[in-house]
Amino acid sequence: MKISTKQVKELREKTGVGIIYCKNALQESGGDINKAVDILRKKGVAKAQKREGRITSEGQIQSYVHMGGKIGVLVEVNCETDFSAKTEDFTNFTKNLAMHITATNPIAISPENLPPEIVEREKEIYSDQAIHSGKGEKVVEKIVEGKLRKFFSESCLLNQAYIKDPNITIQDLINELRAKTGENIVIKRFVRFQLGETGD
Repeated sequence: MKISTKQVKELREKTGVGIIYCKNALQESGGDINKAVDILRKKGVAKAQKREGRITSEGQIQSYVHMGGKIGVLVEVNCETDFSAKTEDFTNFTKNLAMHITATNPIAISPENLPPEIVEREKEIYSDQAIHSGKGEKVVEKIVEGKLRKFFSESCLLNQAYIKDPNITIQDLINELRAKTGENIVIKRFVRFQLGETGD
């Protein structure tokens, strides 16, 4: 059956779960929102959102070096217990994340971590482009909103499509790992080095 954007949006608001998970749950439930919530809860994905905010003092630092030593990444991912930090799932996630960062070169972990001046500069550019193309004020606002979303999806790690599966985001991957471990998982920080680039 065809699932509408409105249904997906409603389920996302109720559970905080990624679009793909919501669509699949709605397909499985025949479009019934409440049944879809139960499906997500049974899979442990919906609960993952509630774990945010719990203290994460364990974890791993992983590295990835690419192109014969020309690009390298260090990333720190935190969880709640040493037990989870040592699991294969956690290790694989952290290693894959380092590889993903090498390939995509994000500016920040999330839109909230972006310097305000960068966001303002982008808004100004998009707004000017829309105004110069003769769009009305309300249309300009929508265009700016849409282009900002695209900018976040390209420059913010959590919003990026995962390189190994573009149907899901890094945030979706974290939610999956939270569901598996029963713990809060947080990407604490990362640094990406490229040969010949100067630091700030």
